[in-house]
Amino acid sequence: MEHIILFSVVAALVPFSSALFGAKSDVIQLTPEVFQDKVVKSDAVWLVEFYAPWCGHCKSLAPEWDKAATALKGVVKVGAVDADQHSSLGGQFGVKGFPTIKIFGLDKNKPQDYQGQRTAQAIVDKGLEVAKQVVKDRLGGKKGSGGGSSGGKKTDGGGGGGGGGGKNAVVELTDSNFEDLVYNSKEPWLVEFFAPWCGHCKNLAPEFERAAGELKGQFKLGALDATAHTATAGGFGVRGYPTLKYFPAGSSGSSSAEEYGGGRTSADIVRWCSEKVEDQLPPPEVNEIINDAVLKGACEDSPLCIVTVLPHILDTGAEGRNDYLKILLELGDKYKKRSWGWVWTEAGKQQKLEDVLGFGGFGYPALAAINSRKKKIAVFKGSFSRDGLEEFMRAVAVGRGATETLRGDSLPTVDTVEPWDGKDGEVGQTFYLPFVELYTHIFLPSVIVLPSR
Repeated sequence: MEHIILFSVVAALVPFSSALFGAKSDVIQLTPEVFQDKVVKSDAVWLVEFYAPWCGHCKSLAPEWDKAATALKGVVKVGAVDADQHSSLGGQFGVKGFPTIKIFGLDKNKPQDYQGQRTAQAIVDKGLEVAKQVVKDRLGGKKGSGGGSSGGKKTDGGGGGGGGGGKNAVVELTDSNFEDLVYNSKEPWLVEFFAPWCGHCKNLAPEFERAAGELKGQFKLGALDATAHTATAGGFGVRGYPTLKYFPAGSSGSSSAEEYGGGRTSADIVRWCSEKVEDQLPPPEVNEIINDAVLKGACEDSPLCIVTVLPHILDTGAEGRNDYLKILLELGDKYKKRSWGWVWTEAGKQQKLEDVLGFGGFGYPALAAINSRKKKIAVFKGSFSRDGLEEFMRAVAVGRGATETLRGDSLPTVDTVEPWDGKDGEVGQTFYLPFVELYTHIFLPSVIVLPSR
């Protein structure tokens, strides 16, 4: 068996989060621990940017966001969330790309997306517009969900207790409605089985309510009084209180239930639920590099991209190529929370890219992890198997080992080519073979035909 050389990838390859705003900035840095109290419970209007430190567009926005924060100081709050570091917080608000700007006006549970220009003036104008509308709404007697206007229905336990999450965010479950609401739901559920007299349930109630408000729209939180609705509670073997169980979207019965494994604060609950949502995300696509947009989209819009060069179709056939792609898809699924880009091409089809990555001498398939922002690469030099690649990806994910500088200091502009049609190759088609011409000229003997006398 071919020896597997394990390459760990140094920290230079994996970008660590770093704030885009200095200590003297008027932009307020927000984290999951403070977001509820500072934003959701606040009476103020908030403009919040969800960013990633490695994102080029975020870096371009940073000075404008800073100017807007200073201009709006005392009128509208301007904050920022490192959503690369605090992905659970970004997940609560459906953040899919960076930067994403959310406007928290009168109803803090229904923030709006900012769609304007990314200049300080446009941001300031929008902030003032929202603030003016909030004042008009209050004059008209309209109340919001945040700050002093929020509240929740208090109960003796389980899903009661007001928080910033909005009134009655926790769904009351009973023997009669449990199956209709929880089973076959399009959203996942976290259900608390409680007893009204239980002290721990009473302590959990406000945290559970607050988490329900924060997770609204992507995760359902319900509470069932296990002392009153014994049929349902008994079916799940509830013995103590509170007992929390998770039901994935589409659950069909009690066998689908899983034990909750998180903490008892709203932040813990939100974090645990957000991770469950991320687990259900579809795997990233592994796209063929047919033009420059595909390569740049994977590598410039992601913290890392995995570039693979597969053997020519005549070497593997469709079945062999699909086997390789299956491995890449499985790895993409396993590391989908990392938001890496995944692309591939055929040997010799994008020669400029292969030259920049230094492929050659190891044969095909060849693979590299690229940090285009730091211009660093790690080339995989082991056995192209699930186990071999698994070792490499683990190293990349934790930031250990050896890297090298990207040749030419940037990714090249690649050629526009026809995509693979999914079929076996035909002998008559163009066969891209790097170095064939050079090999022919240097190593093959020349034959001179002399005229006969």
